[in-house]
Amino acid sequence: MPSKIMIQGTMSGVGKSLITAGLCRILSQDGYTPAPFKSQNMALNSYVTADGREMGRAQVMQSHAAGLEPEYEMNPILLKPTGDTRSQVIVNGHPIGNMTAREYFAYKKCLIPEIEKAYSHLAGRYDPVIIEGAGSPAEINLKENDIVNMGLANLLDAPVLLVADIDRGGVFAQLLGTVMLLTDDERKRIKGFIINKFRGDPSLLDSGIKEIEDRTGIPVTGVIPWMPDLGLEDEDSLTDRFHRSARQGAKLLIAVIQLPHISNFSDFDPFEQNKDVSLFYTDDPADLEKADLIIIPGTKNTIGDMHFLKSSGLADKLCKLAGSVPILGICGGFQMLGEKIEDPEGVECSDPTAACGSDSSSGIRQSSEAAGLGLLPVHTILRPVKHQTRSSGVLNDGIQGIFSRLSGVSYEGYEIHAGESLGLHNPSPSLPVLVSTDRNIYGTYIHGFFDRAEITGSVLQSLAGQKKLKLDLSQQLDQRIFRESRYDRLASVLREHLDLNYIYGCLYP
Repeated sequence: MPSKIMIQGTMSGVGKSLITAGLCRILSQDGYTPAPFKSQNMALNSYVTADGREMGRAQVMQSHAAGLEPEYEMNPILLKPTGDTRSQVIVNGHPIGNMTAREYFAYKKCLIPEIEKAYSHLAGRYDPVIIEGAGSPAEINLKENDIVNMGLANLLDAPVLLVADIDRGGVFAQLLGTVMLLTDDERKRIKGFIINKFRGDPSLLDSGIKEIEDRTGIPVTGVIPWMPDLGLEDEDSLTDRFHRSARQGAKLLIAVIQLPHISNFSDFDPFEQNKDVSLFYTDDPADLEKADLIIIPGTKNTIGDMHFLKSSGLADKLCKLAGSVPILGICGGFQMLGEKIEDPEGVECSDPTAACGSDSSSGIRQSSEAAGLGLLPVHTILRPVKHQTRSSGVLNDGIQGIFSRLSGVSYEGYEIHAGESLGLHNPSPSLPVLVSTDRNIYGTYIHGFFDRAEITGSVLQSLAGQKKLKLDLSQQLDQRIFRESRYDRLASVLREHLDLNYIYGCLYP
């Protein structure tokens, strides 16, 4: 069996995913063949592998950092929330149904054989395996039947590095409190602490580090500086992207509607490469008036989020701006731009009498259909069989409006959707890859649509031309190439601030 080490955290959002990615990159640079593994992930940012399986994007990022193509075994269980208490459960890349939190808590132990099988698949091909936990191992109300933190560490006999986030404050309380709530055997698994997101002079931590080491007998193996401009994907539920306002002085403003069940917002990361472009997320209708492009993103609950657009005033604002501001919808956003969305078989809400998937803040009950914005001549019927595939080719000719220069441009990406969208005047699922109108309304099912620099550059150039602006696009890269440079930067920072000799000693005692 190969070596392994597990990265756990004192809470969600401390940086486990990036530390895991950075270690994968370092080990790959040093001649090893590392692979990431996370038994269970809860995320709405997902990806389709080459064999048509769905997995969380955090493990995709980590696999790319390791120089590998993503495999669903790197994330055998993915939970995609559809509401406050329900999630779609995806096992080995395929959905098995929707469950409440209580239902899944009772069921999850049945998935241990699938976790062991996925890990064994990786362990037979890669060395070492870098395992990521989820949330905190000290959630004592959830420790029974744990399959993602100390329960998994015990199952796989993995040493653990515990990461804490000093930017939120109370870092020593995080570390000590977590250790105190573990059993003696679990404490013995923790081989080191990592303090993440530090700003300032690290020598100011010396006395605190000495005391936490004296109290626990566990060494602090690194103090990692704050890296705000790293440009890699966040854990979707805790990203700070949703709290950024439009940047003053930017030449172009791109507004992304912040839907309650927004998914795959990593689709828009390529726009953040350009310093002249400000991409921001908003649920305020007034913000849309200043945008040069409005994007309606993907969603895990299309009908629920369509109701949200209407109740929030966003729908009225979008319809008012249609024709004067380009509007583009991706996946669920594409469906919402159409005439109607139907869910006759309860795909989004398996219990039609319940309010699952509704927006709890508005009290809107989930229904089986909703009228769309009526800006594209399509209607959508949600089907139980999920469409999961990689897609590439050439964009259709005859694209209308401001983005007509995209006609015939090569694209690649992936599709994840339950809906089948049909043309109102041509009831066939063989719609163009990019549906368009002469009023600058656009829709596509392709996630990763903007990853190619040629597409992003063309969109930005078209928007700049509309405003008679000059935009420097010479540094725009394909997103995969851009991220490669970010992985190297991450690895460089970790090499400088981690005790890698100690970590290698944990991996290969």
